Amino acid sequence: MAIGVFDSGVGGLTVHHRLVERFPAANFVYLADQANAPYGGKAGEEIVALTRAGCERLFAEGCNLVVLACNTAASVALRRLQQTWLPGHRRELGRPVNVLGIVVPTIEAATGLPWEHEAERRGEKVEKLDILGVFSTPATTASRVYEIEVDKRRQDVAVFSEPCPELARMIEAGAPRDELRKVVEGHVQALKSRVGRPPDRAILGCTHYEIVADLFRDALPPGTPLIHQPDATADALARYFERHPEFDAGSGAVRRFLTTGQPGAQHSLVETFWGGPLSFERA
Repeated sequence: MAIGVFDSGVGGLTVHHRLVERFPAANFVYLADQANAPYGGKAGEEIVALTRAGCERLFAEGCNLVVLACNTAASVALRRLQQTWLPGHRRELGRPVNVLGIVVPTIEAATGLPWEHEAERRGEKVEKLDILGVFSTPATTASRVYEIEVDKRRQDVAVFSEPCPELARMIEAGAPRDELRKVVEGHVQALKSRVGRPPDRAILGCTHYEIVADLFRDALPPGTPLIHQPDATADALARYFERHPEFDAGSGAVRRFLTTGQPGAQHSLVETFWGGPLSFERA
């Protein structure tokens, strides 16, 4: 058995890398849907269909748990798949399987509260608001998942999302650092102009952006905390395994990397982040 990690491209490797560190003995299969990347500008039904196909492939590879290491897939498709597709697919497979996302752990980390918690709505004016900036793909921004779910839990936190239409594509393509820096600085400035001041904290709401987290740190005021999705996801998965011993992640430390796109070595931006060469098999 194995843990599956799914993303539209290489951004999910940021989550995968942290999960491997946290669960070194577990077996992992990573699937990048690079033939259809990026997901951020696609229609909702297409995102649902592509995400379902990725999960099916990972279950077929022996995974019993799939982590959607893609904010767009988790924001747009996860609930639909959990409610309308997964129960029947479990019966077809005849074994326990599940699909988890990275949005829930991120919101838990951003609010400091468990997902089950919902704040009592008092209607009182909050004197000081904590500004939480979210940099994400257009599809994640349009879903308003961070605004809706954070507001349910914390009335003293105001969420402002900044869509970054081209950034994931540029990272996926291995764009030069100077070009990436200009784009990141532009989005940070756009958020600051819209809010009227810099955010107090920020979420990199696309796993691709973690690869250039240092550029966001440079563009934001010194000391601005970044909520890191890989760390939040690893913490949440550890808690999940404690509650669900029926899910076996294996113990052979197997690592496989699949892509629906061009197999072979990845570009230097990914290799620099990963810490060495990385080659994908054809999915």
